[in-house]
Amino acid sequence: MHYKCSKRVARLIGGFFCALFWISAGSKAAIVGQAEELSLYATSAVLMDGDSGRVLYEKDGYTPMAMASTTKIMTCILVLEEGNLEDLAQVSAYASTMPKVKMYASRGEEYQVRSLLFSLMLESHNDSAVVLAEYIGKQYLSPELAQKNTAEFTVEESKQAVKAFAKRMNEKAKELGCENTWFITPNGLDATETFEIDGESVTKEHSTTAAELARIMAYCVNESPCRDVFREITRTPSYTFCENGRTVTCVNHNTFLNMMDGAFSGKTGFTNKAGYCYVGALERDGKTFIVALLACGWPNNKTYKWSDSKELMEYGLENFEFRQFLNEEYAYDVAALKALPVEGGRTEILGDTAFVEVEIFGRDEEHPEGLLMGHEEEIKVVCDVRNSLQAPVKAGMEVGNITYSVAGEVYFVETVVTKDSVDRIDLEWCTEEIIKRFLIL
Repeated sequence: MHYKCSKRVARLIGGFFCALFWISAGSKAAIVGQAEELSLYATSAVLMDGDSGRVLYEKDGYTPMAMASTTKIMTCILVLEEGNLEDLAQVSAYASTMPKVKMYASRGEEYQVRSLLFSLMLESHNDSAVVLAEYIGKQYLSPELAQKNTAEFTVEESKQAVKAFAKRMNEKAKELGCENTWFITPNGLDATETFEIDGESVTKEHSTTAAELARIMAYCVNESPCRDVFREITRTPSYTFCENGRTVTCVNHNTFLNMMDGAFSGKTGFTNKAGYCYVGALERDGKTFIVALLACGWPNNKTYKWSDSKELMEYGLENFEFRQFLNEEYAYDVAALKALPVEGGRTEILGDTAFVEVEIFGRDEEHPEGLLMGHEEEIKVVCDVRNSLQAPVKAGMEVGNITYSVAGEVYFVETVVTKDSVDRIDLEWCTEEIIKRFLIL
């Protein structure tokens, strides 16, 4: 864990995966499981295919709700992508006033960013979240504040830095296709804010949906340029660091890591408003599942989230299998592609119709795409190619596509292109042909 991920690369990758996975696969139409099939404690729950972003099961998974400390997965990944693990982050007076659970960091202390991230993700320390938020957020303030020691920040200046960090959290959420997520705090403490948009007063709460929380987790563990470090931090059983004359031991409170083979990441959360929340990931047999639970019981029901997580993960393992789009059963037969007539195209024989052969561009049968699918689901293959072309035609010109869809959602597309070029009949060509065929003996 000795590297820094560039902001530009992180943002580009985030936008790429947003378009590739979430927009196409994260819609309600992609849901496979229905709420009545499982008996869950959570008010809102989602099981997601971590590779495609497809929602495999949901129970009220698209209703915005408070998410407590599961917020910290976004805090963590932003700090990894925009910060440096070796940097020292200063504690402000404001950060030191955060409520429990906390590390009891004091104003003026400096902690390595690496240490703070373990504190954040293993013990869920609220003060560490604010220290990290100010460390990143101050970079987006005025040059004067960006250069100022965080330990010297007034409470108002600290709040400005935290607000700037929350703005980045919301920008990242938008990049990932999360339209119903709104971050206000970096630690997940319940909050509400009011502001004006186009002259109208708008009130927003710190909230997300189970589907979008799962989406963010999928990004953290599978897509972010810093995913390996995120995985390492969140699966570490315990971590001890000695700084500022004290020794701090952080113990991972994600019990689910030891409940099922393949569980490798996750984050718990609780506030009086949110109830118990959880987001976690599991890999087994080439499958990656993400579980997100919101409002999964209140005090005296602390274990509900574990039973719900296990039930959802087992449901995924038992009911979904990976199928390749280009296997013998589904791959579109290349031989079925017919040559296309080219209007106004040159031919060897005057008066004949020109034709051009077509092919599938870049079919990779050694590394085919696929999707986790229910046992009863089918792949629908549709070839949509133009009936004719107009000269001139260049080799490699796109003339159609072959789509592979499941439950009405397109998950894979092959492009059909021309094999050769066909020139257009023009006066110069006609003159040359007449001379060649009729005047030259």
